[in-house]
Amino acid sequence: MATATHEKTGRRTVRPASMIRQDKDAVILQVEMPGVAKDHIDIQVEDDTLTIHGSTVPGNGDEYLVRERRDADFYQTYTLDETIDRERIDAHMEDGVLMVQLQLKEAVKPRKIAIAD
Repeated sequence: MATATHEKTGRRTVRPASMIRQDKDAVILQVEMPGVAKDHIDIQVEDDTLTIHGSTVPGNGDEYLVRERRDADFYQTYTLDETIDRERIDAHMEDGVLMVQLQLKEAVKPRKIAIAD
C-alpha cells in the first residue's frame, strides 16, 4: 500500500491494495479496507472517474501496550471506460474487503449468434 500524509488533517492517506477482475456481466473491484466500517466509506462516480474514500475511526483514547496499526484514510480513483454502465454500480463489504461490481453495458456483453437455416 502506498502512503502519504494529508496536508490539512495530518492523517495518513493510504492507497488500498486492490484486485480487478471481469466476468461476462461486470468488472469487479476488490479493495482491501481493514478496520473501515461501511458507513465510513464514500463511493462516487463523476464522468469517467470512480472514487473510493474511507477512513478508520480514531481510537477512543485507549492506551496500548503495542500499536502497529495507525488510523488512516483510504483513497483510490479508477478511470472507467465506455463499457461500464454508470447507473448500475453496486457495492458491499465482505471481511474487510469492499466489493464493487461495475455492470457492463448490454451492447458490450458477449452474445451467441444463431445460424439461420
